[in-house]
Amino acid sequence: EVRLVESGGGSVQAGRPLNVSCAASGFTLGDYTIAWFRQAPGKEREGVSCISSETGRAHTVDSLKGRFAISSDYAKNIVFLHMNSPKPEDTAVYFCAATTSPRCTLNALAYNYWGPGTQVTLSS
Repeated sequence: EVRLVESGGGSVQAGRPLNVSCAASGFTLGDYTIAWFRQAPGKEREGVSCISSETGRAHTVDSLKGRFAISSDYAKNIVFLHMNSPKPEDTAVYFCAATTSPRCTLNALAYNYWGPGTQVTLSS
């Protein structure tokens, strides 16, 4: 069974680095393109960052470049989202997702598998 589980969220003070992780079971993460999405209350789900299974290259949405980054530890079958200086407006549920497509895309429709999400709340 393909399964993704996010962890590392919680209520933290804005400005402090925060990492959330996505652990996979039932498949090898390195064979899939992985992305992080987030959804804030009352807003649509938005793509944050992805890493291609084909090239290993990562892409982060322009609005978050320099503050957010994706990385992987394929030996442990885990992908991370690193948040540098998170702000209160970064409060959201963060989801990881996987697709068999080799392209790194932040289009949610391209992803077949989703984790349940982890709540990240940043307080000022």
